Amino acid sequence: MNLIVAKDKRMLQLNELDEFRMDAYENAKLYKERTKKLHDKYMQRHEFTPSQKVLLFNSRLKLFSGKLRSRWSGPFTIVQVFPHGAVEVAHETKGTFKLNGQRLKAYWGGDFEKEKDMTA
Repeated sequence: MNLIVAKDKRMLQLNELDEFRMDAYENAKLYKERTKKLHDKYMQRHEFTPSQKVLLFNSRLKLFSGKLRSRWSGPFTIVQVFPHGAVEVAHETKGTFKLNGQRLKAYWGGDFEKEKDMTA
C-alpha cells in the first residue's frame, strides 16, 4: 500500500465533503431569503394615526367554542404610535395598553356585534 496516495485520496474526500457542506449552507440561506421575501410580500402594512378607531384581534379567545364567535373586539382608540409597529390603544373600560400593530385593523364604524348572526 502506498501511504502517500491513500493520504491524497482521503484529503480529496474530505475537501469534497466540505464543498457539499458549504453548498448545503448556501442553499439553505437562499431558501430562507426566498421564503422571507414571499412571506413579507403578503403581509399587510398598516399606517395608524392617533385618535383612529381600530379593532383588536384576540387569538386567545377560548371562552365560547365554535367558529361563529368573532375574535375581533373593540373598537379601541389609538393613543400613540411607536416605531417598529408598536401601538398604544385606549378603551373606555379597559384603560390604555401597548400591543403589536399587526393585531389591529381599521374600524370603519357602525354596530360591531361580538357574535355573528346564526339565522342568516
